[in-house]
Amino acid sequence: MLATTKPVSNPPTPPLFSSVSKHSQIISINRRNLLASLSLTLAPFLTFDEFKNHSQYAHARGLFQMPPVRLVNRHYLISVLCLLLLGVEKCDLDLWVVCLYRYYLVRAGESQYEGLGIINTNPVAKTSVDNGLSEKGIKQTVRAALELKSIGACESNCWIWPSITQRAYQAAEIIASINGISRSYIVPEYSFLDARGLGAYEGKKLDSVSEVYASDSLSPNIKPPPVSDGTPNESVQDVFVRVTQLMSILETQYSGNTVVIVSPDSDNLSVLQAGMVGLELRRHMDLAFGPGEVRLVDASCIPAYKQPASAVYKCFNPPNCT
Repeated sequence: MLATTKPVSNPPTPPLFSSVSKHSQIISINRRNLLASLSLTLAPFLTFDEFKNHSQYAHARGLFQMPPVRLVNRHYLISVLCLLLLGVEKCDLDLWVVCLYRYYLVRAGESQYEGLGIINTNPVAKTSVDNGLSEKGIKQTVRAALELKSIGACESNCWIWPSITQRAYQAAEIIASINGISRSYIVPEYSFLDARGLGAYEGKKLDSVSEVYASDSLSPNIKPPPVSDGTPNESVQDVFVRVTQLMSILETQYSGNTVVIVSPDSDNLSVLQAGMVGLELRRHMDLAFGPGEVRLVDASCIPAYKQPASAVYKCFNPPNCT
């Protein structure tokens, strides 16, 4: 017969202070009081316009917001927090920037299909050996891994998030090996980092992708023509939804950690970077990645605006524009 034990109740939580003088009163601190006190503390540093501009974030709900509040306004907020916590003399803004926001975006090296000049985006074949790195792609990826090492991206360890697509996962393994990262820190992504599906362009020559980008520049909602072989036909907005979901996961589970995102194509990364720095999505091609390219996400990397020839298309709420 099994012995039963009487459940033990948890001891009461001790008060914040052990004693109270007759001239003072202890007020319990909860999350709401803490946030209220912080808002009052920061209020002298904020102008009315800044309050007004931040109201859109205060009411936002749902997934990770693009562009992230902490990236867009990081220089201002970091300055305020640093002054409050450390004082002027001890405030190292560069250190705060690095500690608060470290996402490295890496495009895998050239694939065997890309080496042949053929578009291949059907996810059915993404784990095929034929979708792996070409000889040239391996060299490009090694250079990317060495670049990450030279800039100290993974000095204090990092997480590597590659697409499960063959060439991206191969690239992740090369990056981990050269940077001394355990394979247990490679987290394969099964869907949110798939190469952008180009529909009826599947199997066509690689240079025909310029036609897709011409449509992208008109609207992020235009899809490539569909095809019946199972290849998705994704608009820029479709890709944006995927990478936003990816960032929601990363910000929830790995906030504060260095993350290296490895994509099989450029569009995932250019759309992601456009969203994160507040560039309208129609212009994501301005941020195109070459095979084996490495970037640290930074708000200062927004390229100069190129006015459309018609001067008709304007964006007042980037990256969400039509």
